[in-house]
Amino acid sequence: MKTYELEAFLKSFFMFFILLEVLLAINFWHEYRAKKVNIEETIHLEMKLCAYTVHCEGVSTDFVDKDDKKEENILYKDGDFYSYFKIPTVDKSLMKVVYPRERYVQRVKELKSKIKHKFLRYSLFASLISLLFAIYALRPLHKALQLNEEFVKDILHDFNTPISSMKINLSLFKREIGENPKIERLENNIESILSLQENLQTFLKGVPKQSEKFSLKPLVKARVHYFEVLYPDIDYRISIPNLTIETNKDAFTRILDNLLSNAGKYNMAHGVVTVAQEGTVLSIKDTGKGIKNPSKVFKRYYKEQDRGIGIGLHIVKKLSDELRIPIKIKHNIPKGTNILLDISTVMVKA
Repeated sequence: MKTYELEAFLKSFFMFFILLEVLLAINFWHEYRAKKVNIEETIHLEMKLCAYTVHCEGVSTDFVDKDDKKEENILYKDGDFYSYFKIPTVDKSLMKVVYPRERYVQRVKELKSKIKHKFLRYSLFASLISLLFAIYALRPLHKALQLNEEFVKDILHDFNTPISSMKINLSLFKREIGENPKIERLENNIESILSLQENLQTFLKGVPKQSEKFSLKPLVKARVHYFEVLYPDIDYRISIPNLTIETNKDAFTRILDNLLSNAGKYNMAHGVVTVAQEGTVLSIKDTGKGIKNPSKVFKRYYKEQDRGIGIGLHIVKKLSDELRIPIKIKHNIPKGTNILLDISTVMVKA
């Protein structure tokens, strides 16, 4: 199950489960209150039986003078529960029947325990119903996403033949006429198509788990050189010490490529892109017009320009999360964008 499918599944499950839980809680609260009143009525009935049958198990009795303040057959709840009842053939006295509050509290505790266990059983059943509902609700979405992924995979597969043909023909053409900047630009454009293809494959498949040790500076230089050809009017500057990192090299290269591509693509004319390291932070800074909504740029399909399809930075965030490389954006509109990668978790200590 993909991350977004899991997110949709969990949201559907919890939304339905919480709704059922609220309904159950309301129902059991009313049941608790009703049964609590029923306990009080039962206690009063037991008092009446005690007064008429003198069978007074669990209660105590006393005789008190009759007056206007003592209403008969009323359940008083002042401290212990008690009631006053008539005594046959006696007009001046009343029988006071007392039910200890401790026994009442115990009966309420037992009621709470029963209600709680019943609520938990019903909650378990509600979770099962919510699970089935979430699975049923997401089946059409899962099928649609599966068809979409298969469609994209087929397109990516079909790209291979024409791209391979172009690379072979360019190689042959290069042998015939020798080195030529126009051929180099065509080769880089083909590499850009391959980069987009790899982005889509990463979007579909995720990140391989294997990692390797490699030097950061040569990798950055190689990728910067690649983009210098694509964006010849951009001044790329590198300030990185020699250090080794250990992570998935292909995924890390994909992060660099997407960030360097954006820095060149959305920069100002004759702008500057600076790749520098300070401590454990690798920064890629440009002199473009900045980002209006930095909190949204990592979302899938979000874009602030007409160019692109809006998955580049989403893939960067996805890869950085899987490689455990925290990423954040420092922006200062209209003075450019600064992407910060915290590589402390992948740096190899000397």
